[in-house]
Amino acid sequence: MVSFLKEAAQVRPTQKQLDWFDMEMYAFVHFSPNTFSDLEWGNGDEPESIFDPKKLNCDQWVEAVKAAGMKGLVLTAKHHDGFCLWPTRTTEHSVKNSPLGRDVVKEAAEACRRGGIKFGFYLSPWDRNAPCYGTPAYNDFFCEQLTELLTGYGDIFYVWFDNACGEGPNGRKQEYDFPRYFELIRKYQPGAVIFNDFGPDVRWCGNEAGTARYAEWAVVPTELCHYAQAQTGPGPLAGEGDLSYLYNTAQEIGALPNILYSKGLAFVPAEIDMSIRPGWFWHPDEEPHSLERLFRTYLDSVGNNACFHLNIPPNREGLFDPRDVARLKEFGELVQRELGTPLPAQVEQVPGCPATQARYTAAFPQPQRDVKYVVLQEDLTQGQRVESFRIVGEFASGREYVLFQGTCIGHKRICRLKDPYEGQNPLTVDGNPYLRRLQVHITAARDEVALKNIQVF
Repeated sequence: MVSFLKEAAQVRPTQKQLDWFDMEMYAFVHFSPNTFSDLEWGNGDEPESIFDPKKLNCDQWVEAVKAAGMKGLVLTAKHHDGFCLWPTRTTEHSVKNSPLGRDVVKEAAEACRRGGIKFGFYLSPWDRNAPCYGTPAYNDFFCEQLTELLTGYGDIFYVWFDNACGEGPNGRKQEYDFPRYFELIRKYQPGAVIFNDFGPDVRWCGNEAGTARYAEWAVVPTELCHYAQAQTGPGPLAGEGDLSYLYNTAQEIGALPNILYSKGLAFVPAEIDMSIRPGWFWHPDEEPHSLERLFRTYLDSVGNNACFHLNIPPNREGLFDPRDVARLKEFGELVQRELGTPLPAQVEQVPGCPATQARYTAAFPQPQRDVKYVVLQEDLTQGQRVESFRIVGEFASGREYVLFQGTCIGHKRICRLKDPYEGQNPLTVDGNPYLRRLQVHITAARDEVALKNIQVF
C-alpha cells in the first residue's frame, strides 16, 4: 500500500492544466434563441428571425467579467436547439439568417482579446435541429462545426462539452465520438483544455448549483475519467472489487478508500459551475443570486482545489443585465477586500518533522486581531499529496486553539478560520483574541509534503 500511495503522489498535471488552475475564475455566456423564447432548452424549430439582439456589445460583457476578477469567457457557440452563433457552412439555422446577421463568436473572441482575457466555447453535442442527429453522419457534421470554431477564431483556451441528450426513451439516440472530437482539438488548438464529464483535462463537479465536495481531489480513478491517461498501476485492492459505480455526483471520488480499488489514477481536476441567476439563459423576472452566495461558492471552488465557472446570460438586447453587472462588480470588490492583500507574516517550516507530517509556522510582527483566512497551496508539479491538516492559533494569552481542520489542499485551499471561543464555556474567554502565531500541521500525506505557499488574510 505504501508503494501505491507514493505512486499516487506522483500523478501530475500537464502545463495547460496548471495554467487553467491559475485562471481560477472564468465566465460562461449562455445566449441563443432561448433568450428570446424564455426557454432553457429550445426545441430546435425556433425561427432564425427570433434572434435579434439590437444592442449586442461583447465589450460590455468583457468589462463586466473583468470587474469580477475573471480571466476568461466561454461562449455557447451552439446550445441544444442547434442554432449557431457563427455563420457556419453546416446549417442554415444560424446567425447568418437572423436579423442580426453578425458573427457573435467572432465579436466575442475579439472583445476578449481587446480586454486581455482568454476565449473559449461550448459546442453542444445534442442538436435538436440537425436532421442527421441520431445517425453516424452526425459525428461528421459535428466535427465540421468543431473544426470551423477551432480554426477561425484565434487561440482557444477552453473547449467545453457536456454529454447532454434529453431526447427521452423514444427519441433519437446519438453515440458521440468524443475521442474523435478530442483529436481535432489537440490538432488545431493543442493549448486548449477540454472539459467533459469524464475528462480528459477537467471534469464536472456533479451539480450545477456551485456545490463542492468537502474534499475535491484532482487525482481520481480512471474508472470515472476514462478519457484521461492513467499515470499509475492498479491499487492494492483493484482485484478485490470494482469502481464501475463511480459518477461525478459521488462524494468520495479521490479519497483513499476509492483509489485503493482503482485500476489506475489520472490527474483530472473539477470545475464548479453555476449561473448568476436561477436559469442559464436570461429571463426578465429573475434576479441575480446574493453576493453572499457567490462569495461562498468562490470559497468552495477556487478555495477548494477547483475553478469557478460562473454563467452570466445576456438579455434580449445583447447586453448583460444591469443587475448582474452590479452584482459582478460587488463580487469582485468583495474578493479583493477579503483576499487581496495578505498580512505580513514570517513563514517557516519546522525542522525535524516526519516527511508526511510537516509543520509550518506563520508568525506576525505584532499580534493580530482580525485574522480571517489562511490560504494554502501545494506544489502540484510534484503531485497532490496532502490528505489532512489542521491550523492551530497561538494567542497572546498563551492559549492555543484549533481554528480549522481540513482534508486535501491541491492548487489552493482557502481556510476560513473559526472563532476560537465558539462553542467554549464563556467563562473561559480571556478577552484577549490577539493571535501571535499560526501553526499549519499536515497530519497525513501520501508522500513528502510539498507546499509552495502559505498566506494569511
